[in-house]
Amino acid sequence: MIKQIRSEQLQPGMYIHDLNCGWLDHPFLVNSFAVHDQATVDKIRNLGIRELYIDTVKGADVWAARSEQEVNADLERRLREIAEKRAARPVFTELREEAARARRLHGEANKMVHHMMADIRLGRAIQVDRVKPLIENTVDSMFRNQDALLPLVRLKSHDNYTFQHSVSVCALLVAFGRALQLPRPTINEIALGGLLHDVGKARVPDAILNKPAKLSEAEYLQMQQHVALGVELLQQSAGIGATALQVVGQHHERFDGSGYPHKLAGEQIAPYGQMASIVDVYDAISSERIYHKGMPPPLALKKLLEWSSHHFSPQLVKTFIRAIGIYPSGTLVQLESKRLGVVIEQNESNLLQPVVRAIYHAGQKHYIAPEIIDLAKVQDRIVSVENYEKWKIDPYLCLPA
Repeated sequence: MIKQIRSEQLQPGMYIHDLNCGWLDHPFLVNSFAVHDQATVDKIRNLGIRELYIDTVKGADVWAARSEQEVNADLERRLREIAEKRAARPVFTELREEAARARRLHGEANKMVHHMMADIRLGRAIQVDRVKPLIENTVDSMFRNQDALLPLVRLKSHDNYTFQHSVSVCALLVAFGRALQLPRPTINEIALGGLLHDVGKARVPDAILNKPAKLSEAEYLQMQQHVALGVELLQQSAGIGATALQVVGQHHERFDGSGYPHKLAGEQIAPYGQMASIVDVYDAISSERIYHKGMPPPLALKKLLEWSSHHFSPQLVKTFIRAIGIYPSGTLVQLESKRLGVVIEQNESNLLQPVVRAIYHAGQKHYIAPEIIDLAKVQDRIVSVENYEKWKIDPYLCLPA
């Protein structure tokens, strides 16, 4: 049986089924392994891992621990409670009208971050004044209709992950700030910090940044330096305010003090740093990487909710989930009618009933004429989250046109 235990319950003789730390680029080669000695136990605890899963068939048991099924049932219940609360998300522009603008904007943003990182490697200063108009346009698009841009942030290639991740964090922070009803100038600053949050990686050796395997402990520590390097770079650049610097400097801090670089805890972490840590982890674990299989967005949100017991502010995690939906736009889902569809818009009255574009019949295994289905107005419902790869469906073809 797979059970969830606290890290202080871990002992030699147990078999780890899942380290349960997708938010952490840990130095272990695999996520599942037998624990043979106390040194391994100590290493896991020192990493800040608070809860993990063991396989009681392959190793020692903790009799009172909850099963994986019990944990999952509790998380599903909590997600339903979040979904039932209204998510104020006013839309000012029809999705079709905003989609083309969002595509152009997404392309421009990726190119800008790519060029900016290249300039940093060449020793050139960051030209913040060139970035701010892009930020303004991004915020404008998200305010008009965030469902046009958010599906795009899920589409990444292995070679360009660092650049595309920065654009994703920027857009997701806008949605987050909007859900918190933050002032527009503050949202602009948070978005700027999101776009620049990983600039320090331009000073990390390519051999580490693009390594197609797990990092060694020494490489892992060197990778962590990107936070301090990023802050240093931005402090030398004109036009960077305190809010943006908090996003850059604190996006790897954790609510329980287990993060880096300063092991800040609780309210020691600025609200915008707390927001950035949530968004950064969500996008990282839901993205395909060279050595990491991305989770479907709903599962990534469920993991955030689970980890909010220790690593993130529980209230902020709930707000973030409401901000982007239980089934974020761009998610492939299967309906009770056996149709596969892509979530294209959220229903603010019930996040469990988004608007879906049905494109494929899972039972008959063929494409169907696309049909827009508002699940709040029909008897059909979502029964599972699906993988584009499994069904050989190109996600680019499913974007709003």
